[in-house]
Amino acid sequence: MTDFSLISNTPRRARQGNELVALRALRRFGALSRADLARKMGLNRSSSGHIIAELISSGLVREVSTASKQNHPGAARGRPGILLELVPEAAYFLGIEIGVEHITTALIDLTAAVVDLRQQPFEGGSTSVEDAIAQSVALALSMCSAEMKAKLEGVGFSVPAQMNNEGFIFHAPLLRWHEIRFLELAKTALPADIPIAVENDANAFAIGELYQSGTTQGVILFLVIESGVGGGLLIDGKLFRGGNGLAGEIGHLVIRDGDDGERTLESVIGLEKLLSRYRVQSGKKDISVASFIKDVCEREPVAVTLADEWAKYLGFALVQAGRIIDPNRIVLGGSMAALYDLVSVRVHAYVEKYQDTPFPLPEIVLDKSAESGSAFGAACILHQKFLSLA
Repeated sequence: MTDFSLISNTPRRARQGNELVALRALRRFGALSRADLARKMGLNRSSSGHIIAELISSGLVREVSTASKQNHPGAARGRPGILLELVPEAAYFLGIEIGVEHITTALIDLTAAVVDLRQQPFEGGSTSVEDAIAQSVALALSMCSAEMKAKLEGVGFSVPAQMNNEGFIFHAPLLRWHEIRFLELAKTALPADIPIAVENDANAFAIGELYQSGTTQGVILFLVIESGVGGGLLIDGKLFRGGNGLAGEIGHLVIRDGDDGERTLESVIGLEKLLSRYRVQSGKKDISVASFIKDVCEREPVAVTLADEWAKYLGFALVQAGRIIDPNRIVLGGSMAALYDLVSVRVHAYVEKYQDTPFPLPEIVLDKSAESGSAFGAACILHQKFLSLA
């Protein structure tokens, strides 16, 4: 049983208006002079002075010398100056990804830097919700010292599921969970004063990518291709969940596939289905994503054929997404996303084939945080709440 006696139960500090603007500016731009921070806040130095003093007094911000910041423009100018920066160890946030085959946990600090990252095997599909929460919370808290627990400002959960904005899971087929009040169950596993958020894996992935890229303009579609295919949508830097929290879920697009009838997108490009087909058609038993991609690189005929089919279905999905969502950018994440680099030319060819009239194909990029998955994004959701009035 987890010992929660070390976790602080003091009320959350109230931070309003300009203090939050200052914290967000220091998070985005790094160390700033008082004058630069005042400009970012839209205030003069006199008006911003008491705000900065309060943040320093609260332990969220500290003064540092430009001499300690080798890359800062002021570091090479005469006498050292004084800069302001966030205190990384002032607050911590935990992110938990409950996947099909593993649980991943991420611990980030006030600057949103990853302090620790851990993963353990998990038998999704045969584990109850209660046991999954207990296992994941235990793993997450094992990363925290007593001091970190006292400064824990939130825990975010990421689950491959269709859920509403209140943390109610309608359907998590890969985990075999149905109609689960996940948020309520998660609250029973943590102290009452710890803020908790629950999000589907694709939306959490989208928030994590937003934190890493800093992109706040345009429409970005995020696809997480694991055993299933999750989708998340950012519009001008804000997560768009839709009326019931299901926006962007193109993994459930129905595809008519010749004699095979109708199937969903995730049933033809998802990890397990693709590898299962490869095992049957190639006769190989020990197949992983890495070994399949290796066989594609080595031009194994069966692997190449399946990779081309994968490109065809992905191209079809991108055409539908382009018509309905019209994204400026598409970010691919998850284990199977690595296949895109090998078949990108074929994906583009299929996109052209499926279009009635040409339209610009958005930029398609691969996520670079595969190791942390959506756990990092789940932690960032709480970090984002901490720096907002919500």
